[in-house]
Amino acid sequence: MLQRTTSETGTKVHARTGRTVRDLRRENRTAVLRRLYFDGPMSRLMLGPATGLSSGSVSNVVAELVADGLVEEAGSVDSAGGRPRTLVRITPASGFMIGVDIGETRVRIELFDLTLTELARTERPLACSGPRTARYDVDLVVDRLREGIAEVLRLADVPADRLIGVGVGVPGIVARTTDDGAVVHGQTVGWDAVPFERLLRAAVDLPESVPYWIDNGAKTLGQAEMWFGAGRGARSAVVVLFGSGVGACVVTDPMGPGRAIEWGHLTVRVRGRRCRCGAQGCLEAYAGAEALLERWREAGGVPPAGADEETALTAMLAAAYPAEAGAEPDATAVAVLEETAEYLGAGFADLINLFQPERILVGGWAGLQLGARFLESVSGHAREYALKYPASRTDIGLGTLGPEAVTVGAALLPLVDFFAQGGRRPESKPTTPAPAWQSALQDRVSP
Repeated sequence: MLQRTTSETGTKVHARTGRTVRDLRRENRTAVLRRLYFDGPMSRLMLGPATGLSSGSVSNVVAELVADGLVEEAGSVDSAGGRPRTLVRITPASGFMIGVDIGETRVRIELFDLTLTELARTERPLACSGPRTARYDVDLVVDRLREGIAEVLRLADVPADRLIGVGVGVPGIVARTTDDGAVVHGQTVGWDAVPFERLLRAAVDLPESVPYWIDNGAKTLGQAEMWFGAGRGARSAVVVLFGSGVGACVVTDPMGPGRAIEWGHLTVRVRGRRCRCGAQGCLEAYAGAEALLERWREAGGVPPAGADEETALTAMLAAAYPAEAGAEPDATAVAVLEETAEYLGAGFADLINLFQPERILVGGWAGLQLGARFLESVSGHAREYALKYPASRTDIGLGTLGPEAVTVGAALLPLVDFFAQGGRRPESKPTTPAPAWQSALQDRVSP
C-alpha cells in the first residue's frame, strides 16, 4: 500500500485515498460494532467473514473494544473438533442514549442503554386548550425537556457524562447553522426559525461534550420502523406519521436515514379547507386527526367536552364502531371517517405514483388508534387512485413499534454516529453534527 507521512503530525496517509491509519482503525471498529449490534453475540472467527476483516485485524479490534469496555464476553459455543469459541457482544452499560418525542399533547422522554433497552421514561404534558401554537410555546417545550432529561437520568441512576447523545424528534423542517446548530422551521406549530439546539444547550444541565441530534419526527419514526419494525427487509418504504397532522419519511436505502417530506401539505383540493399551515386545500386539512375531529363537530358530532385529541378520537371511533351488540353506529362519525379514508387513500396513491415503494407503513398515535379496520378502506382507495402496476407492488400496513417508535428512532440518531466514530465519545463540545448513517451502516445485509 502506498503511503506518505505528513510532516506536521507524522500520520501515515494512503497516497491514493487520503485515508489515515486512524481512519482505517475507526472503520474497522465500526464494522465490528455494527455486526455485533445486529447479529451478536459472535465469536472472533465468525466476525472475520461477517466484516471482511482478517483474523488478525478482528483480534486487535476486539481486544481494543474489550479494553474500552464497549464489548464483553458472552459465553462460548462448541467448535468442530476444537476448543469452544468465546462469544463477544456489545456491553449494554457502556453507553446511554436519550430519545425525545415532541408529540401532539405531551413530550415523551426515554433513556436507553447501548443495546436500546429502555431504562427509564417520563412524559410531560403540553397544554390541550387554547390556540395550537400556545401548546408548543418554545420556552414550555424546552422546560419540559429540561425536567424530563433530569428525571430519566435520576430514575436510572445514570451519570450525565455517560451519555453518547440526545436525539429529539420535532414537528417541522430542521436546518443546521454553524452558530445555532439545529434550527427548526415548524410553520404549523408557530416555530419560525427556532434555534432549538442552542436553547436546549442553555437550559439542560448536560456536559458540553454531549451531542444533540434533532430531526423531523416522521424521519425518526421511519428509521425505527426500518430497523426494528414492519420495515425490516424492505428495500424501500414510505413511513407515514399520522397524528394531529400527517407527515411521511421516504426510505430508499434500508440503512439510510430516510428523507422527511411535507406530505401533509400536498394540495388535494384547490381553494379547499384552510390548513393550519395557512394554505388552502392541504391533505392535512382533511386527513389529520385535528381536522378529522373538526369536521365531525361541523357535521353535528359531539366530542367529549375538554378532551384532548387522542381522547376525542377514541370517542369518535367508539361512536362509529360501537362495541355493544345491537348498538347503532353514529352515521355522522362513519361518514366523516369514510371521507377521511378516501382523502388518505388519494394521498397514498400520490406516494405510490411518485416513489413506487415496496411498503407504506402507518404509524403515529392516530394511525395506531384507527388501526386495521380503517386501513383496509384507505388501501382500497389508494389502489383505486394509483397507477395499477406500482400499486400492485406496494404493501400497505401498520407500523409495529407502537407509540414509542419516535423516541426509539430519535435515540438511534446518536447511536449511529457513535458507531460511525468507532465507539469513541467526543472530548469537547461537538460542532453541528452531519448525518453519518450511510458510512456507518452501508454494508449491513437486511434480514
